[in-house]
Amino acid sequence: MTGRTAAEKILGRASGFPQARAGEIVESSPDLALSHENTFLVNKSFAELGVEKPWDSGKVVVVLDHRTPANTAQTAAVHAKIREIVSKHGIGRFYDVGEGVCHQLLVEKRLARPGQLVLGTDSHTTTAGAVGAFATGIGATEMAGVWATGSLWLKVPESVLLTLDGVLRNGVFAKDVALHLARTIGPSGAEYKCLEFTGSFFHDLTISSRMVLCNMSMEMGAKAAISPVDAVTKMWYDGSELGEVGSFSSDADARFCDRIRTEVSGLTPLVSGPHKVEAVRPVEKAEGLAVDQAFIGTCTNGRLEDLAAAAMILKGRKVAPRCRLIVAPASRQVLEEAIDDGIAQTILAAGGTILPPGCGPCLGAHGGVIGPGEVCISSSNRNFPGRMGSDQAEIYLASPATVAASAVEGRITDPRRFLE
Repeated sequence: MTGRTAAEKILGRASGFPQARAGEIVESSPDLALSHENTFLVNKSFAELGVEKPWDSGKVVVVLDHRTPANTAQTAAVHAKIREIVSKHGIGRFYDVGEGVCHQLLVEKRLARPGQLVLGTDSHTTTAGAVGAFATGIGATEMAGVWATGSLWLKVPESVLLTLDGVLRNGVFAKDVALHLARTIGPSGAEYKCLEFTGSFFHDLTISSRMVLCNMSMEMGAKAAISPVDAVTKMWYDGSELGEVGSFSSDADARFCDRIRTEVSGLTPLVSGPHKVEAVRPVEKAEGLAVDQAFIGTCTNGRLEDLAAAAMILKGRKVAPRCRLIVAPASRQVLEEAIDDGIAQTILAAGGTILPPGCGPCLGAHGGVIGPGEVCISSSNRNFPGRMGSDQAEIYLASPATVAASAVEGRITDPRRFLE
């Protein structure tokens, strides 16, 4: 019999069925159950089940991040109700307004760990795969069932092995690799599959950059994405109170439904859009298009290394007239570190606006909404019509460096012009 993939091992462990194989349906118990503002909906369905308390409040994580600070009276009422729910059920892992994006906090706070099963009521829960967890999004009613029973039926997915080798050129970042994969695999090429990363390039990546790739795996249809548990991962947990880090690596003879090898050394800065994530092309082919807004942030690219990349370009320069630069740090910790390192001051001196930590303009509901006919270049993960406001606006996705360069020029610009 062939060996087992990381996905098979993790879901096998979570279900108590160690020999679980791709295609089988198992009843799995999560290590973490995450929700954000939709906790209100989770609790509504949970109350209808007649269960008084979640199966294990210590495994429930609630984060207010999508519309923070509250942008309407209705949102404020929802936030207040969620605080009551958290208090009533004794949920200790609660992160209120301003702490950051839920996916960032799971990794930053070392809540998610290698080998865990993480369920979240948000499609980009896949981000936690950066630390070797099997992390996937589910619906609010499904989460209510998890709260009630502590389990969920899941089909063990087939796995695709993505081998990334080489070294990135100057001006090319993990976001460009993610966009290249989105173009290569397509929006449904990895549908209900687990993307497993490996290769010399990947083993040199920071946790932050791994989060970019796992986050955007959702835009390829993936059920989950798993990074290797290696020296970088173990260093991430070194000195924490979480104890020894385990490993659920795939066996050498594990069966993958597909294998994709990419040499990243040949990649150049890329842009995606408008309207489709897979509509990816070299920045040179979009260069010159005027932009009204440049946005850096989100669970994809709102971490310190992202803000630092932008600051390298912004230092000593100004945002172009008639262009807005908006930055939303992924967490309070990221914002504090950006202030300590002088990165925040560089952004402000260039004419940028820094929003409170959270999802910000990404979902088009709060802060930095774009209007009809406007063009935005964004470091976020989606560019669908209406994603950031008007459905008559255009969104282009790019790395934080490309976004910053575009903000300075007021049009889509190759960041290498400022970095050489």
